[in-house]
Amino acid sequence: MRHVRPLAVLATALALAGCATLERPAAPEPSAAEWRMVDPENLLVIDTTKGRMLVEMTPVAAPLHVAQIKALARRGFYDGVVFHRVIDWFMSQTGDPTGTGEGGSDLPDVKAEFTFRRGADVDFVPVAKPYGAQVGFIGALPVQTQPDELMAKNSSGTVAAWGLYCPGVAGMARGEPENSANSQFFFMRHPYPSLEKRYTVWGRVVDGLEVVRAIKTGEPVVEPDRMTRVRVAADLPEAERPVLRTLNPRSRAFEAMVARVRKEKGADFSACDIAVPYNVSGGGA
Repeated sequence: MRHVRPLAVLATALALAGCATLERPAAPEPSAAEWRMVDPENLLVIDTTKGRMLVEMTPVAAPLHVAQIKALARRGFYDGVVFHRVIDWFMSQTGDPTGTGEGGSDLPDVKAEFTFRRGADVDFVPVAKPYGAQVGFIGALPVQTQPDELMAKNSSGTVAAWGLYCPGVAGMARGEPENSANSQFFFMRHPYPSLEKRYTVWGRVVDGLEVVRAIKTGEPVVEPDRMTRVRVAADLPEAERPVLRTLNPRSRAFEAMVARVRKEKGADFSACDIAVPYNVSGGGA
């Protein structure tokens, strides 16, 4: 069975019960230049029975997995596929055409990309520097990485990095073998750090976290919700193509937002406390 294994779901739910929810934040007042447009080639548009999700894919973090998702979406492989395994306070899983958790596509399985190498050319913006590490963002994706200072000590000029399993983050399901991911994936309903460096992160739901959390729960799900259509935004006719912009992590408005959240959370501050502001236009938005 290809799936993601929860560890102590109940304990995590209780621990998170007092956390602030990360719904769409109140809009800041940035200048037009402080917004960044998500590349339509890396924007996955997922229409479901509960509404639409816009997922920013992050090829720098998982190039093989992003390529697999795009290839399957371009076939129409995901159209009509159900959310077959959905656990509240954890994740919503889909991508199996059989709806059993046992299926996949006819494409080869994908090699695990639990971590990736970050060089100076990667547009990473730190928001915290815990001892021996940095935490920040690549686009909308929360990431933890080794500090920049170690780049000079590595012959490749890079350091290790990995995606953080915050709300909305997209991960790849797999079987027991690490290199067994194929077509199934999941979206986080809430933070779940025990998955980090164990399941590949390939993107994040920017618009539609409320949809992720509205998907009918069950294991298995009775009368499950489903994805009605999944497309790469670049492939849609211009009139149907949503344009997604997020607040640039390098902007002053983003920096001010992080400072405000850090002050509110104090020692409990986490990158998962940052809900990246966004706006959507076109495509029926």
